Amino acid sequence: MGRKIDVDRLVGAAEIAERLGIKRPHLIHDWRRRHPDFPVPVLELKGTLIWDWYEVEAWAKKTGRLGD
Repeated sequence: MGRKIDVDRLVGAAEIAERLGIKRPHLIHDWRRRHPDFPVPVLELKGTLIWDWYEVEAWAKKTGRLGD
């Protein structure tokens, strides 16, 4: 059985970009390729990657991409 995640925590690249104040959602995919510590997507649906916001938020804080 897979892990359980509240659906309200699920985000795609566009939502991540919006929450981090980034104008280009494609930058999220660049970070994923360039930073081995970027969170692993929890789901992929027909090529669309889905992340757990809490994991992305923690990474963004740790790397200075999101203020406290």
